[in-house]
Amino acid sequence: MKKLVLPELGEGIEKATVSYWLFDEGAQVKEGQDVVEMVTDKATFNVPVTCSGVIKKILFREGEVVRVGEALAEIE
Repeated sequence: MKKLVLPELGEGIEKATVSYWLFDEGAQVKEGQDVVEMVTDKATFNVPVTCSGVIKKILFREGEVVRVGEALAEIE
């Protein structure tokens, strides 16, 4: 099981809010595909998966705040 984590955002930004999941739990995803849209007070950006597989569990829902390094989802 791999974890999709919120990557370093630079410029002292330590957290972001989940704006929109592009896939639901159970969806098949391919490495490099954008799966979640995140928002900070400075920007909106997408986070791609780092491996191919199935999204087994989404750990943060839309509107929830995630800190850099925290897992957003589990990919199997």
